[in-house]
Amino acid sequence: QVQLVESGGGLVQAGGSLRLSCAASGRTFSSYTMAWFRQAPGKEREFVATINYSGSSTFYADSVKGRFTISRDNAKNTGNLQMSSLKPEDTAVYYCAATERGMSTLQFTYNFWGQGTQVTVSS
Repeated sequence: QVQLVESGGGLVQAGGSLRLSCAASGRTFSSYTMAWFRQAPGKEREFVATINYSGSSTFYADSVKGRFTISRDNAKNTGNLQMSSLKPEDTAVYYCAATERGMSTLQFTYNFWGQGTQVTVSS
């Protein structure tokens, strides 16, 4: 089992930056693929970014490519999502997720989830 806790959400103006963190506890975090998903009001949860177990490979949704950076520090059992050039359409609850499988954009492949952290971008 892996327990995930997100932090770092908040209110930011358009064009600003925010850094989300995901603290993992339980089994060895370094053996898990990690990802970030988000859910905007009235919309389905969508994929944002994923990173492999070692941090050597990443993949992003087109909507955030070039603006968001996913990273991880296995020594500290943490994952991060650096968000820059934020837009009002980035407003959502952001979720950290983990899986023993390889990188994926599909929610059902992730079996461990955090509780989410709210990100609100004002125009």
